[in-house]
Amino acid sequence: MRKILKIAAPILVLAAGFGAVAALSAAKDAPEKKEPTLRPVSLHVDEVRAERVTLSVFTQGEVRPRTEIDLVPQVSGRIVSISDSFAVGAGFKPGSTLVKIEDADYRLAVTSAEARVAEAAVRLEQEMADARIKRKQWDDWVKDGTPTPLALNAPQVAEAQSKLRAAEADMEKAKLNLARTNIKVPFKGRVLEREAGLGQFVNIGARLGRVFATDIVEIRLPLTDKQLVELDLPIGFMATDKNAPKVTLKANLGGIDHAWEGRIVRTHASVDQQTRLMYAVAEVNDPYGLSVDKDGMPLAVGLFVNAEIAGVVPQDALVMPRDALRSEDKVYVIKDDKLEIRTVTVLSTTAELVIVTSGVTPGEQVVISPVRSAYTGMAAQAITRSAQNLDSASR
Repeated sequence: MRKILKIAAPILVLAAGFGAVAALSAAKDAPEKKEPTLRPVSLHVDEVRAERVTLSVFTQGEVRPRTEIDLVPQVSGRIVSISDSFAVGAGFKPGSTLVKIEDADYRLAVTSAEARVAEAAVRLEQEMADARIKRKQWDDWVKDGTPTPLALNAPQVAEAQSKLRAAEADMEKAKLNLARTNIKVPFKGRVLEREAGLGQFVNIGARLGRVFATDIVEIRLPLTDKQLVELDLPIGFMATDKNAPKVTLKANLGGIDHAWEGRIVRTHASVDQQTRLMYAVAEVNDPYGLSVDKDGMPLAVGLFVNAEIAGVVPQDALVMPRDALRSEDKVYVIKDDKLEIRTVTVLSTTAELVIVTSGVTPGEQVVISPVRSAYTGMAAQAITRSAQNLDSASR
């Protein structure tokens, strides 16, 4: 019995101690739970402005020559000379000889044709002389009745006249073939491709190269139906000198921005079946001469350019800095020190501004600084540009 008491006594003491601690803990008031306070994020903002704007339309296109042809001979023969102007990239003047074909055979053909013309002319004179003699004989001897055409040698004269005309036509053809040994084009241009070589024998229609005119270049610009409305351009539009919309063409070459001025001269009369877009055609006169940009850069054929066409239809819109627009047409608005995420309807964007028609109201503050992990209801403090300037001045 004593042994049992010795073992149980310590256990009872420990149990009593734990019970007292539990009782004291239960009697004590529970500590107050404090809600964590979120520190607002300071964000730069700008005001949404209501403006009446006339939008420019932005599109792209490739510069193409208005006239581009294959250079082909109209006579056959061996090439005996090639002009220095007939080299890839070289320019040439209207009517200058680019390729010369051996002309000895064609000169002989002209000489033979001239001889046949002379022979036919003599034959005609003989027949006309016979006709005069037969008329006189009829008048002197027969006197009565009407002579037949054969009696007056009329068929022989007509035949001689026809033969003379045929000989003259053959002579003109021979001279024309002789002139065609000098291969020319009737416009000022440049060489795109060259496939002919000195001493090469070419047949009629053989491709010697490809050239294009440099008087006018064209840029085919895709437009949506909405953009056509903004430009007030109907399908099938043909411009005059007074109503041709201006277009600014831009490209970056070697890190340098270049710009050229042109005009919209027409729109296509049909809709592209694959893209469902309409096309406007811009023209630039003398792109390698008078229309070079301020740095002397020509609007080269094959260049891909960005086009800005001035709009003509004004409309009410909301304007804000370009930095305010996020992905998926979202903007962040600070209202009552809380962040709101809005979806806007974008009308147009530039490098500095975004123009929308809905999603925000005039005077609201849109966030223009980067925001990480933004969510609706996030605590935010707006920093306006004026407040930022005052803070900088106080420092």
